[in-house]
Amino acid sequence: MPSLLSNRLAKRVLRPAFSLVEQRMERVTTAFQKDLDALHHEVADLRRQSYGLGLLLDHAGRDGHRMPTATQVDTLVREVSAVTGAPGERVRGDVTVAYRHLVALEALGTGGLAGSVSDVCGRLATLPMLTPPNGEVLEVGTLHGLFAAALRRMLRRDGVDARLTIVDPLDGPPTHEEVVRSNLALGGGPSGGADTTRLVRGTLAEAGVRDLVGDRRYGVVVVNGPHGLGAVHDLLAPGGVVVLAGGSTPAGLTGLGQVADSAYYRAAA
Repeated sequence: MPSLLSNRLAKRVLRPAFSLVEQRMERVTTAFQKDLDALHHEVADLRRQSYGLGLLLDHAGRDGHRMPTATQVDTLVREVSAVTGAPGERVRGDVTVAYRHLVALEALGTGGLAGSVSDVCGRLATLPMLTPPNGEVLEVGTLHGLFAAALRRMLRRDGVDARLTIVDPLDGPPTHEEVVRSNLALGGGPSGGADTTRLVRGTLAEAGVRDLVGDRRYGVVVVNGPHGLGAVHDLLAPGGVVVLAGGSTPAGLTGLGQVADSAYYRAAA
């Protein structure tokens, strides 16, 4: 039996239907090609943007990259809320500001901030929300001074003028006094006038250093590494807060919890 499509009469009858199908197929193909072209342009734009963001935020010259995921930020917000008791909305705002400070200061300063995005932003967001009893801040081990500059900015948002005391050997790479001082300037000085930042060479394990920094009591103590933890309690003001990298609770302090890689403690009021 001959095929229906080989029959001349059938062809004549079905020609309008074939034409309609062809027209519809052409419209669909044209629309699909436009969508495909638009997708190609979007992908090209995303690649350009990704390359630019990579130059700004990747790991080159740092301990790690500066590109957090949404999951990392959500986890950080929960941990900061648990330690501080602050509502999640406020915490998320402060974490966002802390991240902007981190990116800006590393872009403008010399060197970088030690630690992951979560740990650095966690410290910057958590310490001001723990409401330190005064503006005296002691940082033990500073690297390039950029964390202290960022913390000064974050404290100022809460109306606290930080008066910095930094203890570090300052004995050469990566830490040089001139680098630290230039980076600290990025955090601005106290609103009342002259900057009162003190750089004390040495470690807290040295009696002479403890005597120099023991002329006051500190509302915030930031300890980067094992630098004479036994002296921390005696340097704290009543209700003062301490942040350090994990480990056992220093004597005489109350543990508040952990955010990222750091543990937080408070002295008795």
